Amino acid sequence: MDKVLKDGEKKMQKALEKLTKDFNKLRTGRASTSLVEDILIDYYNTPTPLKQLASISIPDSRTIAIQPWDRNALSDIEKGIMKSDLGLTPVNDGKMIRINIPPLTEDRRKELVKVAKKYTEEAKIAIRNIRRECNEALKKMKNNKEITEDDMYKGQEDVQKLTDKYIEKAEKLFEEKEKEIMEI
Repeated sequence: MDKVLKDGEKKMQKALEKLTKDFNKLRTGRASTSLVEDILIDYYNTPTPLKQLASISIPDSRTIAIQPWDRNALSDIEKGIMKSDLGLTPVNDGKMIRINIPPLTEDRRKELVKVAKKYTEEAKIAIRNIRRECNEALKKMKNNKEITEDDMYKGQEDVQKLTDKYIEKAEKLFEEKEKEIMEI
């Protein structure tokens, strides 16, 4: 029974980690390496994450600088950034690529909050699915006479407490992200 709970908690933790990663990819008007580092670049016909092709730095709060290790990759990196759904325009000076992050408009901020809300809902659904899997595992254990009915109900109660805890954490992450996005 403890194994079911531990596995459930591990999976719920992973769902929160994915939510945090998704949030990091949302543009908040501030430059961040996480915006671009996972963009796939078609490098010699192989999709490669940008962070494996170049060093990415933040010279100031509104600029991302990308210095490729192979100068031949400059145009591929530029194309990859243009294709990404970030809506950013790279500037290639022949040695490196700079991306200026424009300040967000009020409408764009509201759109980003909606996207953040969607990511949060996906995480909550994942957490609830994990709860269902745990409860099914407990029922199976009861049916196989590995645990008593009382143990099963106690286990389901613990799983519910765990679910509530992780859904609350997801909500808290969303509130922080919403505040960050709406901050001018």
